[in-house]
Amino acid sequence: MKRIVALMALLWLSAGYVAAQENHVVLISIDGLRPEFYLDPQWGMVNVRQAMQKGSYAEGVRGSFPTVTYPSHTTIVSGVLPAKHGIYYNTPVEPLGVSGKWFWYYKDIKVPTIWTAAKEAGLTTAGVSWPVTVGAPINYNLPEYVILPQGKGEKKDEIKAMSLESNPKELFQEVQDYAVGKFNEEYGASVDFFTSDQNKSRMAAYIFRKYKPAFLALHIALLDHFEHEQGRDGDKVRSAIVGADVAVKTIMDAVEASGMSKNTTFIITGDHGFVDIHTQFKPNVVLNKLGLYDDANKEGWKAYFQQSGGSAFLHLKDPNDKKSVEQVKKALSQLPEGIQRTFHVLDKEAIAKAQGDPTAVLALAANQGFSFGAAATGDMLAPASGGTHGYLPTDFKEIQTGFVTFGKGIKAGTVLPLIGQEDIAPLIAKLLNLNLKTDGVLYPGILAPAKK
Repeated sequence: MKRIVALMALLWLSAGYVAAQENHVVLISIDGLRPEFYLDPQWGMVNVRQAMQKGSYAEGVRGSFPTVTYPSHTTIVSGVLPAKHGIYYNTPVEPLGVSGKWFWYYKDIKVPTIWTAAKEAGLTTAGVSWPVTVGAPINYNLPEYVILPQGKGEKKDEIKAMSLESNPKELFQEVQDYAVGKFNEEYGASVDFFTSDQNKSRMAAYIFRKYKPAFLALHIALLDHFEHEQGRDGDKVRSAIVGADVAVKTIMDAVEASGMSKNTTFIITGDHGFVDIHTQFKPNVVLNKLGLYDDANKEGWKAYFQQSGGSAFLHLKDPNDKKSVEQVKKALSQLPEGIQRTFHVLDKEAIAKAQGDPTAVLALAANQGFSFGAAATGDMLAPASGGTHGYLPTDFKEIQTGFVTFGKGIKAGTVLPLIGQEDIAPLIAKLLNLNLKTDGVLYPGILAPAKK
């Protein structure tokens, strides 16, 4: 009898495992996605708008602090905010000089993610240009990574970087052979910039059709380029959002061609919205005047503002240097009233509430229209143009990103006024039956009733 019970249990577990393998989630992040792009038909997201009628969506998504790409993408796949997952900015804090390095490596994430939970469940995963995934436990991975210039006249190289860090090693060559053709920057066949969205979507589409991963994540970023250049609207912005919509359709078609539409859920989201800017404030100039940061003698620094677009975080060489903190607070409070109106100050308690960098002693959050610069010399204020992000996610609606989901397991017609970025991972975990502890909310209203 015991043997029969054991055999039945084994068969039950096996059936559950097979069922999990039959579910697929495609996560597409459109860098700089704003809710109006799919809510308002004038923006041309025809394919996403058609698909969302069969699913659920949010009118806005509150992001991470700061609202920049790498912290946000890590929140999406971990379900916790930067204070816990450890990717506080796009780039490391470098008071001795900016190197150009970003947080490319998965080892820097301090918590489990969808990637690790899927591996533990025995599921196949894939990623194309997803941030912070170099060395990640992803079966088919073409991570976002850049080889920096080593000498005069050299340029950054994303093609060689993706080739070196692809997993398996032959995957990058494989997608060139069967999906996009040979990459050559000189002739415009680029992993980055003008042709990037279409190339990356074709790469992801090929990987899905060939390897049928249970979880595939794609990050495309051309829209972000042009919102930085032109602000919230412009001919290039409008063209880029249409291109992103076509990229989404490329993946949808691949899923359809694979015969897996009935078993696949799509999640379309972004990392942040965008704010038009006209003026930049340089807080390191304040530190320079106080003698706390000398651009000509960086080794002697005592305090440094890590700028992140719409926010700036104060770091100390000596974490116990209370004197320097008081100097900075006093200097900020004595700035001309007009300059003080460009930002508001967050103390450590306020940073903790926003779940931002716990190592910063205070932060500045820019008001609408303003941004921060890193320079420690020149005038405190400088003209700026275009758009940026990085703001405190609760300050204004323009910085919110979007969320649309449709396909297997998703109820049609649910509209959520506002969700958190950390709420996406619990949905993915539910759909794939993964064990992942998060701080997010799984909204039952977007789930289709279980079939009896």
